[in-house]
Parts: sequence; C-alpha cells; structure tokens
Amino acid sequence: MNRPPPHFASQDMGLFTDLYELTMGQAFFSQGMLAPATFSLFIRGYPPNRGYLVSAGLEDVLDHLEALSFGPAALEYLDSTGIFTGDYLRFLAGLRFTGTVRAIPEGRLFFADEPVLEVTGPIIEAQLAETFIINQINLQTLLATKAARCVWAAEGRAVSDFSARRAQGTDAAMKMARCSYIAGFQSTSNVLAAQRYGIPPAGTMAHSFISSFISEEEAFQVYADTFPDRAILLLDTYDTLQGAEKAVRVAQKMEEQGHRLVAVRLDSGDFGSLSRRVRRMLDQAGLDYVKILASGGLDEFELEILVRAGAPIDLFGVGTKAGVSADAPWSDMAYKLVCYDGRPVMKLSEGKIYRPGAKQVFRLMDTGRMFSRDIIGTADEEPPAAAPLLEYVMAGGSRAAPSPSLGEIRERFNQDFACLDPRFKALANAPHYPVAASPKLERLTARVQESISTE
Repeated sequence: MNRPPPHFASQDMGLFTDLYELTMGQAFFSQGMLAPATFSLFIRGYPPNRGYLVSAGLEDVLDHLEALSFGPAALEYLDSTGIFTGDYLRFLAGLRFTGTVRAIPEGRLFFADEPVLEVTGPIIEAQLAETFIINQINLQTLLATKAARCVWAAEGRAVSDFSARRAQGTDAAMKMARCSYIAGFQSTSNVLAAQRYGIPPAGTMAHSFISSFISEEEAFQVYADTFPDRAILLLDTYDTLQGAEKAVRVAQKMEEQGHRLVAVRLDSGDFGSLSRRVRRMLDQAGLDYVKILASGGLDEFELEILVRAGAPIDLFGVGTKAGVSADAPWSDMAYKLVCYDGRPVMKLSEGKIYRPGAKQVFRLMDTGRMFSRDIIGTADEEPPAAAPLLEYVMAGGSRAAPSPSLGEIRERFNQDFACLDPRFKALANAPHYPVAASPKLERLTARVQESISTE
C-alpha cells in the first residue's frame, strides 16, 4: 500500500491547486498572455450570525508564494497526465512568484465584500495562487472569528483551546491554536502548537487517568503529588459532587504541604448548577482560591448563557465546536480577477456581481475613536480623514517587511476589537457594519458594466 509522505516537499506545493488553474495557465501561455493581472479576495456575505470577520492566514500565504515552484517530481506527474505541452511544462519549471500582494494585516477586523487581500502579478502566477490563498485565509478567518466570539461571550474569563483532537486534521488543529490565540484565547492543549507559536500550554487529565486507579481519591492524590503547583482535578468520572468532596480532601492535604490546588474541572452535566454547588463546597472548606474550569461541548452560545446566568466558572476549555467553527464552517470567499493588462474587469452573473479594479479599504473613526464606517475605493484614491487598511506585504515575490510576532498580531486584534461598537459583536442577529463604495469606484463600476453590456 502506498502511503503519502508525512510532509509535502516544498517543490510539490505548486500542485496544490485546482486543475483548471493549470489548464487556464496553459491557454494563457499558448496565447502569450503574460501581462499583469490583479485578483481580489473577499467574502461575499457574512456566515450566520457574524457581524465582523478577523483577518488571519496571511503569513501562510506569503510563505507559499515565496516558495512557489514546480520541482522534478511535480513536473513528471503533470507530464504523465497527458494534458500539458512540453513547452508549458518547461515554463512551469522556471516559474516563481514575482508579483505584489496588498493585504489587510492579520488580526485586523474586516467586513463582508471588502477585499482582504489583492494579488498583482503576471496572470499565470496570480491565477495559480488562487486555491491555496482561499484554502488558508478562508479557514483561518473562520476560526479566528469564532474564537473572538468565544472570548467576547466569556466576558473576561480565560478561554483555552482544547480542539486538537476534534479538529479536521493536524493542519487545522495547528491553525486553530494560532488563530484562537490571536483572538484572545489564553492557552492551548496542543503541545506542538504551543512550541511552534510560543503559546502557553494548558491541560489537566483524562478520565482514563482516574479510572486506572482503584479509587478516585488515590488518582487525585497521585496527580497532586506529581504536580503540586499546577494540579487541576477532573471531577466527573463517576459522580461530580462526590468527586468534589474528594478533591477538597486532597486540596487540604496539599495546603498542609505548602501547596495549593489550582482548579477543579467539570466536563459534563449541568454546568450552571454543578458549578454553584462545587463552588459552595470549595468555599465552605476555605478553598476560595481554587478555580472552576468547565469544558465539553462549549462554544460562544453556551458561554454566553453560563456567564449571563452568573455561573461561578473561572476558566473555559473550548474544543470541538470552536475548532470546526461548527455553526458556520464555511464562507462564500471568492478570488476574482478585477484587472488584466490595465483593463478593469468584472463579473455580472446574478448574485455574484463584484466591483472592478484594484481597490483600497478606508476606515473612518468617530469622535470617540470608535469605528464609524468603511469605504471601499479605488487603489489610487485617498479619502480625507480615513485610514487605508490594505498594506503592501509583498513586492517582487518577496516579503516587503519582516513578519510580525504572534504577540503583535494579537495586540493588533485587541486594538481593533476595542474600537468596534458592541452591537456589532452580538452573537445573534448582529446589525451590518456600514460599508459603502466610494463615488469614484461606483463610476468605474458603471463604466465597466456598460462596456460589457455593449460588446
């Protein structure tokens, strides 16, 4: 049985594209169409209940574009399909991305229909990048936005990423850890992600640890002895309240030895009722410093209910539903040609019309330094008193500046999120943030639309 290698060679990543990107490329090549093209990436409409989107995935896109190539194995495979000419394959052998990328930086907020990224380069290069760009930015924007909603619902309580085992593959699990940290999670259970991205690792114990001992209390005591300064005890293997009683006894022994139990964890049942009863037991035993962690089937909707009901839960472990953005696992993200060889172009299909030409997004602030509205304009205009969001991040196929740290991206998110009116952060039925096209872009759109209709 043939097994794929655990990691893809960088020279094979040129093949991570849809077949039609390559066949279109051969047609362009045969016609000598190598002029510059601009493609714009945007989400046509909000996923359910979303009132904003968090930019994420750009760093992976830039890595991919800098390394884009077709190695011998990739070219041999393409040749074996019988689809491509020898001249085109020789062209691909020397192909590298030489274009420009302008993008809304990771961590910043953006809204439906706004270009989050624009690629300009020889049309074959820019076209071949489509599949990877959508794949990365679509997923990571969904995950970062879902995580931001969880943090908002938690109202200051710490949230940790517990999603690795239920994420849809190892790459998605790594992306979730990174995206959730950008959006305000405090830690991750994913140790590889913690190591790679510099995120604090977090974890407790599994039910298998408890059941491997003769008694629950023995399991608690062994764990506390092993980790006297970071023990969190899982209460619900058998009976949650009886488990809490045993945890109290272990915590009191820890105090006698100069240590403190960090927290107890609830992983099933009625979190509201159980957290109150467990909190009362801990407080009555003089263990008011022991925190309560809840995990198991949580996302922003459950967090909002628990927090608004006053459940005495200090920490949340959020896994499955957040790690797959369960209520909104996809978006209508599109990567569309908006200009070729200096000629603005657009699509007129019903329900899929988009505006032509390279663009810029301008953000206006009110007198209180809160976001007021956004204007989508042409790339060469400069509305007064508005900050442009799209920045040059790649020129001539290379990064335009060193990559920001994950901490810097996280702070960028915090600053933007603080400037967004809370009504747009509502978990359900959030109003649409005001976004409009500039008069100049409207005139360009009308002119291009008219030229198409008269052809």
